[in-house]
Amino acid sequence: MTEADQHYLRHAIMVSDRSRQHRNRPFGAILVSDRGRILLEAENTQVAASDCTGHAETNLLREASRRFTRRLLARCTLYVNVEPCPMCAGAIFWSGVGRVVFALSSSRLYALTRDNPDRLLEGCAEVLATGTHRVEVFGPMIEEEAEQVFEKLSETPNVVAH
Repeated sequence: MTEADQHYLRHAIMVSDRSRQHRNRPFGAILVSDRGRILLEAENTQVAASDCTGHAETNLLREASRRFTRRLLARCTLYVNVEPCPMCAGAIFWSGVGRVVFALSSSRLYALTRDNPDRLLEGCAEVLATGTHRVEVFGPMIEEEAEQVFEKLSETPNVVAH
């Protein structure tokens, strides 16, 4: 992992904390160009929008697909505080983003949020490995830092993880 990867993962964790403060689920995503410029960031909006597809990654990729060409997206990295779920992995594939870096693994998230009955146990890398074009996946990284926003959940009533 590079220093730049750590920096952008910490930024995604900050976005996830902001999502939690907005009374949504604590997930955040940022899109970074191959030149190191943050192009977009997005929070989870499942609670606020009453939208089960309002994951940070899908929110970000929906906007990215409107604004940027697939050629540009292929050179971008998506940084997320938690490993993307299978739905988000599909959105990553269809968007054409070329690289994903995540902080907290989904298995570790599920261990932190044992009370959540809804779980899809297939990992992002497994989903993306079945596609017809390559998407690089790196993670988990800096899991202890990423866990902290979930430890704050008790401070935000009615916010449940993934």
